[in-house]
Order: sequence, then C-alpha cells, then structure tokens
Amino acid sequence: MNAPGLRYLVVLTRRPGFDETLVAPHLAFLDELRGQGLLELSGGFADRSGGAYLLRGVGSLEQAQALVARDPLVAQGASDLALHAWHAR
Repeated sequence: MNAPGLRYLVVLTRRPGFDETLVAPHLAFLDELRGQGLLELSGGFADRSGGAYLLRGVGSLEQAQALVARDPLVAQGASDLALHAWHAR
C-alpha cells in the first residue's frame, strides 16, 4: 500500500500535429477515473500546450502506468507523458 500522501502526477504535453478529436475521449476517461475515486485534480495548461492530472488511491507506480496507458491521448500517441510518484501534502 502507498505511503500516506503518495499521489501520482501525470503531465501530458501535446505533440506536433495534436489531434483535437481526442480531447472528448480524454475527458471521458478522466470522468471515469473521477467516478472510481482515482482522480483528485485535473486541468489543461493556460497556453494549451498540454495538461496534468493527479491520481490517488493507486497501489503502485506500475499500476499508475497501466492506468495512464489507457488515456486516449497516451494510447493514440497525441501527447508525451511524464508520470511521477509524488509525496503531496
């Protein structure tokens, strides 16, 4: 089990030629995570270069990686991914 406060920070950066049609499926994916109690925060960057979300209640970095791999922006290669285990306070 995770240490108290351990979260997983997901940072997505749009690649050149970003496909805007993937935004709606991405938002639906985030809604699914929220409904499961796994999504704490999410949002796009003001400059539209990408966005980030914060996962909670995920058992390990490997589980977070498997979960994030289902994000349409990641699965379709539209965005670069950075995933960090984060001791949030």
